[in-house]
Amino acid sequence: MGNRPQLVPSKTTQLLGLPNLRNLPAGWSAPLMGEHEEKELPTFVAIDFETSDSWRDSACAVGIVRVEGQRIVARRCELIRPPRRTFSQTWIHGLTWEDVRDAPRFSEVWPRVRPLLNGAEFLAAHSAGFDRSVLCECCKVGRLVVPRAPFLCTVKLARARWGIYPTKLSDVCQSLGLRLSHHDPQSDAEACARIVLMAGLEAVTSALAQLLS
Repeated sequence: MGNRPQLVPSKTTQLLGLPNLRNLPAGWSAPLMGEHEEKELPTFVAIDFETSDSWRDSACAVGIVRVEGQRIVARRCELIRPPRRTFSQTWIHGLTWEDVRDAPRFSEVWPRVRPLLNGAEFLAAHSAGFDRSVLCECCKVGRLVVPRAPFLCTVKLARARWGIYPTKLSDVCQSLGLRLSHHDPQSDAEACARIVLMAGLEAVTSALAQLLS
């Protein structure tokens, strides 16, 4: 399909590090990307799943971005063969059964990418409830251990930090000047990572405190 995302890491869209200041919310001063705050954000991982149908066990692609010391240190994107051939979500991400029929199942993919989560204090995702439920259900079906790290929702973070509405990932990226190839899982995951970095330690700490309370 013409709108099919490029899921090979070497072809995946890379986001710019600096925001477009003309698109920032009024009254907000952007920190320079790469400048360290007095206290850095802890190591975290941003994750994004695409699914083939409405069932949460139907992951067909995953993007993972790891951040250490305020910097992206690893990116990973994998196609996944879902348990069914039904692809009712192609209109969203452009993927079809033909794209993933020869891909490994989640139970084979996850052990390969799971090390990227080692030492991460939290996971970040846009509409985190969705990605968390996909991860939990896929791990359950594959008889794998579900990661215990808390999930930080960048929808809630963007609303609390900048008052951005509507808060779809594309809306947040436009407001913050981030480039996005929407529904390419690696691009979505990297956008989430950059939203967290731009929000800063105080906003992230506050969001995590509410999550864990």
